[in-house]
Amino acid sequence: MTEAWWVWIAAGLVLAIMEVALPGYIFVGFALGSIATGLLLWSGQWPAAWMAADITHALAVFAALSVVIWLLLRLTLGVRKGQSKTFDRDINED
Repeated sequence: MTEAWWVWIAAGLVLAIMEVALPGYIFVGFALGSIATGLLLWSGQWPAAWMAADITHALAVFAALSVVIWLLLRLTLGVRKGQSKTFDRDINED
């Protein structure tokens, strides 16, 4: 499993390309989570040995990283307080 680190990074790049094609911050958390999982496997540190034991461990790390990254991005890039309507008339109202 540790030899498959490049698969996680390739999957992250595919998800990043999907994010560019379908914007809306949907795939960016998964893309960064996948790349981070691949880098952990590549590094060979403690989580890599645990993740290499079984694919379910790697998927659990991927899911946890994706959720944390998505929440951090949501906090930094989400709707900002104080935003207001900047238009007076909608073209669809006529």
